Amino acid sequence: MAERREDAHAAEDDDGCLRRVMAVPLGILYLLAGGLCYSALTIRPSGTWDEDAYAAITLFCFLAIVVSAIALVITAAPPAVRRAMGPRWLAPPLILVVIAATRWALGG
Repeated sequence: MAERREDAHAAEDDDGCLRRVMAVPLGILYLLAGGLCYSALTIRPSGTWDEDAYAAITLFCFLAIVVSAIALVITAAPPAVRRAMGPRWLAPPLILVVIAATRWALGG
């Protein structure tokens, strides 16, 4: 019985270690996607003729969606990571995808 409790405690320690290890690359990806969304939101075309600004908005939105999708796959695909990170780590990439897709649809 005590051996079973030790195994459960060891599994919790492994999840905590995995959570800390995976938080670094996921945090970097979330910051990168957030910066791309911020850039896409702050670009203002000078007029309807400003094709470069519209192209930059489209590019930043596309890259934000790609980076968020990569973070989502890293979080959701491996069962051990999904179990260790929990569902709250799925929210940032989904929110960033919605923001980038909305900006792309409305202004890009």
